[in-house]
Amino acid sequence: MATTSGDGTIEETRRDVEETLGFVPGYFDALHDEDLTNEWPTFKRYAFEETEIPAKYRELIGLAIAANVKCPYCQHFHLESARMHGATDAELAEISFLASWTARYSAMIHAQDYDLETFEDEFDRIAEHLREGTEAD
Repeated sequence: MATTSGDGTIEETRRDVEETLGFVPGYFDALHDEDLTNEWPTFKRYAFEETEIPAKYRELIGLAIAANVKCPYCQHFHLESARMHGATDAELAEISFLASWTARYSAMIHAQDYDLETFEDEFDRIAEHLREGTEAD
């Protein structure tokens, strides 16, 4: 008996993977049937379908995360996917900076053992100041 999950059998899932990707990649083929039938719909949704975040932005976010977790598989996937979704060289250059930015400031603030409540209060003051400046424009 075929394993089933939400949308169908393992055979239907494998057929959908093949129709979508052209073949079943080894990293999907290595999954247990039930895991593939559960994993594929979510992967397909966020990799190939429209969601609240436009595809190019999803891939740029994924690329920044991949850089921080230092995953060469994710880096290659999200870099090339971002390009397929129209990311420009300038956007890719910016994301390479932004990928380091959050980690860098996190390291600096953590090294200071900066009080989180103080940080949150100060951010609220900054946000209020910026909002006031925007309203004046």
